[in-house]
Amino acid sequence: MKETREQLNLRVTQILRALKKTYPQATCALNHANPFELLVATILSAQCTDERVNIVTANLFRKYRKPEDYVAVSREELERDINSVTFFRNKAKSIQEASRLLIEKHGGQVPQTLEELVELPGVGRKTANVVLGTAFGIPTGVVVDTHVARVSQRLVLTENKQPEKIEADLMKLLPKKEWIDFSHRLIWHGRRVCQARKPLCEICSIEKFCPSSLLKK
Repeated sequence: MKETREQLNLRVTQILRALKKTYPQATCALNHANPFELLVATILSAQCTDERVNIVTANLFRKYRKPEDYVAVSREELERDINSVTFFRNKAKSIQEASRLLIEKHGGQVPQTLEELVELPGVGRKTANVVLGTAFGIPTGVVVDTHVARVSQRLVLTENKQPEKIEADLMKLLPKKEWIDFSHRLIWHGRRVCQARKPLCEICSIEKFCPSSLLKK
């Protein structure tokens, strides 16, 4: 029998409560010390693991401190500095051009609106949501990565496959104040428990609220 809206809302509330209890300290996995570093790290993270990005930025952020540093270096040198991430040539170009725009239009500071951020090369809605939510605490949307997409589908919070449509569904379901933390917690949950190949339903803190639980089959 199809779930009513009232039943769905109750289940969402229970999921949020359980995730908060399980992952109270969940936060962005990308290492950074300020909004600009987070912006660079998030550009680097496209189709690349956070672990790999953190290895690269450990040295990168010691060498480059501000947008002016990225603009001053040659493209070839920056490419060498990030060549172990996917699509490093495109990302080097995006980082340099984004840095140039930050200097020219924003006084070297990372803007705090979605509209301004997505104007930067290499920055889409997901990247902007990450930066605004994590660096500034501004909930402009729900970050949908592969973990959030997978777990949301298993929880039957969405029937969509495209990240933009999944995000729209989640934004309708979740209180705005939960958008930022929900993404962090679901990413942690997806990495640790609700894994792609074999979800660990027997140790899952939200199993009782999950229609896709293997324990129910």
